[in-house]
Amino acid sequence: MAIKRNEEIKKQVSLNDRVAERITEIAGSTSFLVINVLMFIFWILLNTGYFGEKFIIDPFPFSFLTTAVSLEAIILSTFVLMSQRRQSKVSEIRTELDYKTDLESEVDIKAIIGILERIAQKQDIEISDLLRDMKDKEKKSAE
Repeated sequence: MAIKRNEEIKKQVSLNDRVAERITEIAGSTSFLVINVLMFIFWILLNTGYFGEKFIIDPFPFSFLTTAVSLEAIILSTFVLMSQRRQSKVSEIRTELDYKTDLESEVDIKAIIGILERIAQKQDIEISDLLRDMKDKEKKSAE
């Protein structure tokens, strides 16, 4: 049953979903954070004249860096939202499949109980007290 679930979920994965998942996976990594921090440090050092005045391309207050970071945040947050939407769809599919499995199991269990009752009758085994206990437990669990 688990294989069927995964196949069902994989059928509904679009290229956009795979791209969003991959970008979110990369952006959520420690290495991505370290690379960003190192780039910011380099940019700030470069543009404060640490490597020489002639290399300054975005003087303080670093307008270009601010714009780039803002755009990065917008783009990454969009991919995160896309990924979350996809995970929500996956969760809904799994919930629906779990419900179907539960219904099928309930039918199977009732059939098995019926078979066991018939076997007990043929063997002249008294099971009325067991059935009563089972029905009482069923009522309690339904409450």
